[in-house]
Amino acid sequence: MTGGLKHVRRVIIASCLVGLVACTAQYRNHGYVPLPEDLEKIKVGVDTRDSVAEAVGTPSAAGVLDEGGYYYVRTQVRHYGARAPQVVDRRLVAITFDSRGLVRNIEEFTLEDGNLVPLTRRVTDNDIDNPGFLKQIIGNIGNYGGFDNTGG
Repeated sequence: MTGGLKHVRRVIIASCLVGLVACTAQYRNHGYVPLPEDLEKIKVGVDTRDSVAEAVGTPSAAGVLDEGGYYYVRTQVRHYGARAPQVVDRRLVAITFDSRGLVRNIEEFTLEDGNLVPLTRRVTDNDIDNPGFLKQIIGNIGNYGGFDNTGG
C-alpha cells in the first residue's frame, strides 16, 4: 500500500509543478534598438545615413521622404498563462536627418512618453467570405454574358 501512496504523492507533486510552470510569465522581445553607447558614437551634424547604418545597424523602419528619419523599435511582450499578451515595454529611437542627409537629432521614446501605439499590419478586406476555389467556379457558371445569343 505504501508503494501506491508514493505514486499518488509523486503525481500530485508533478501536477503542482506543472501548474506553477504554466503560470510563470514569459517575456518575448521583438525588434532592435541600438545600445546607448553605440548611439553616443553618432555625432549630430556630422554623421550621414550611411555612417549611422554602419555604426548602429539598419533601422526597422525609415521615413518615406528623403528627409525622413531612421526608426528603431523594440517591444517587450509578457505572456502569462491563458491571458492575452501584454506590452510591458516599448522603446523607439528616432534619428532624423536634414535635407543634406546629416543627422539632425537623436531622440528616444518609451511607453511613459505617450500612448501605446499598436504596431500591426493592416490587410485590405476583399469582401469575400473565403469561398473555396471550386465554389467560386461553380458559382460563376451561367454568370458570364460574353456571347450574343440573338443570332444576328
